[in-house]
Amino acid sequence: MPLGKQKMDTLPQHVAIIMDGNGRWAQKRGLPRIEGHKQGATVARQTIETFTEYRIPYLTLYAFSTENWKRPKEEVTGLFHLLQENIDEELKVARERNVKLRHLGKLDGLPEKIQNKISQALELTKNNTGMTLCLAFNYGSRDEIVEATRRIVRSGIKADKINEALFTKHLYTADIPDPVLIIRTGGEMRLSNFLIWQIAYAEIYFTQVLWPDFDKAEIAKALTAYSQRQRRFGGIKPE
Repeated sequence: MPLGKQKMDTLPQHVAIIMDGNGRWAQKRGLPRIEGHKQGATVARQTIETFTEYRIPYLTLYAFSTENWKRPKEEVTGLFHLLQENIDEELKVARERNVKLRHLGKLDGLPEKIQNKISQALELTKNNTGMTLCLAFNYGSRDEIVEATRRIVRSGIKADKINEALFTKHLYTADIPDPVLIIRTGGEMRLSNFLIWQIAYAEIYFTQVLWPDFDKAEIAKALTAYSQRQRRFGGIKPE
């Protein structure tokens, strides 16, 4: 479902997606939860391709939070195996479509093979000039804010020199524009510790569609909804 020209003119510059509903999708079909994550990985690749077609400069996908470590060990292990299997495919898509990959979160604590694969993918795409794809993996917004504060303190910056612009430079998303549209699939209406600082003025789009069922038509619905919003940043609508 393509957008009309008027709506294409109002496309967001940075979209961030909370990909929710893989487990429920699998359970509804009597499948193991990992099968939902496998289908979700396929949809993630299709989503990346669709956003490159829209020529949206920045896309962030919330893949694994710092809280996801609380899930059953077998599910976490399965997610890591799935990630390791999919990084090469994601890298292939990124190189074909001139996508620059960026990691948000901590590599510490991840299996060494995954750390190496992520580092390799970042290195191989660092000079790409198309869309920047941020993968939030082992990411938590509160942890990010605490880490930014620690970096500021360690750098010896005086308290009266700290402002919003300086603090922003110490986040994982330094030099990336803040998301202006957040999409959350799966019917839940919360932000789940995702980019709390960065999305202070973002538009939020919730959908009941589970992530493995998220497709081009649903993307078009979200972008159309965004195009109809009036972003006033605390001000009022002009007369």
